Amino acid sequence: MPTFFVVLISIYFAGNIYIFKRGAQALVAQPFGVKVLLAVLFWSGALSFIGSFLARNTQLPVVLAHTAHEIGTGWLVFTLYMVLCLNVFDLFRLFNFPCKYGFYISLFLTLSLLSYGYYNYQHPKTEVFNIVINKQTVHNEQPLKVVSVSDIHLGYGTDKEELKQYVEMINAQKPDLILIGGDLIDNSVVPLYAEKMMEELTELKAPLGIYMVPGNHEYISGIRKSMLFIKETPIHLLRDEVVTLPGGIQIIGRDDRSNKSRLSLQELVKNIDPAKPVILLDHQPYNLSDTENAGIDLQFSGHTHRGQVWPISLITDHLFDQSYGYRKWGNSHIYVSSGLSLWGPPFRIGTDSELVVFNITCK
Repeated sequence: MPTFFVVLISIYFAGNIYIFKRGAQALVAQPFGVKVLLAVLFWSGALSFIGSFLARNTQLPVVLAHTAHEIGTGWLVFTLYMVLCLNVFDLFRLFNFPCKYGFYISLFLTLSLLSYGYYNYQHPKTEVFNIVINKQTVHNEQPLKVVSVSDIHLGYGTDKEELKQYVEMINAQKPDLILIGGDLIDNSVVPLYAEKMMEELTELKAPLGIYMVPGNHEYISGIRKSMLFIKETPIHLLRDEVVTLPGGIQIIGRDDRSNKSRLSLQELVKNIDPAKPVILLDHQPYNLSDTENAGIDLQFSGHTHRGQVWPISLITDHLFDQSYGYRKWGNSHIYVSSGLSLWGPPFRIGTDSELVVFNITCK
């Protein structure tokens, strides 16, 4: 993992140096004072990404912390799209089609994309799926309404005000059951306590309960600290546990892959009644054929974010057998969510934030 971050930071700074040089060429006719001011602003933005990472466990004023986080992480995507756009104009130059205003056009296109991505992120979609499970429960008359969300990433990025909107969005569905597929917490519990986010989570309502599994970010935040925070909410955290709801539906909650000693799925299914419906919560969608072989009826996962922005979405599509959406594996229904919120950069470009509703009929 440290090697990955070294490579990422190296690429990030190489991209910013490239943008800076192209900007200096475009601004060559500007007064010296203007160039110095723009250079300071540029490198302040570029370095803010490092600052936002280092300050993740520091309690800061909410507005300052939230703004710094959005600028710092947002600069990652700014760098990505500026480099892609500038490369296009460099190719034009290579084939003797120079464009005098290539830098300014690149800047305009990038800022336009980021504006769209920010708006899109602020407007999550609701996906509804009708699932039929050919198993009996005690109460078969009405479909069970399950609201499933993942990757909310509470912290300096997703603050209490956004959490309030998510809670209202979930409650508006009037769910029977709420499932959270991991990464409720981002990188630290410090901002969660500072904003008393447990107050908003306490407003979640579902008669059959609220169940969650850890994601890798609960481990990044410190699994013990994460557990203590979750205990102050109505959420039931499942770590390699099975619970049976009134009526007979069983929920298997797997611990995250970050725990190298977590139980295998084969071990967990020893504790279930295969004649009754089984829902699996597993944050990271790996080894999905095991789900099919274990006789799981419905699996809900997250983690991938579907890459959040294009073309990163192409990478996640390559890395995972199922990086997003619904697919049926044999008799198993599997859904991988792109997440209700996101990690880091506050943009959704080519992907969507989402809340997933399952209307489950057992017969």
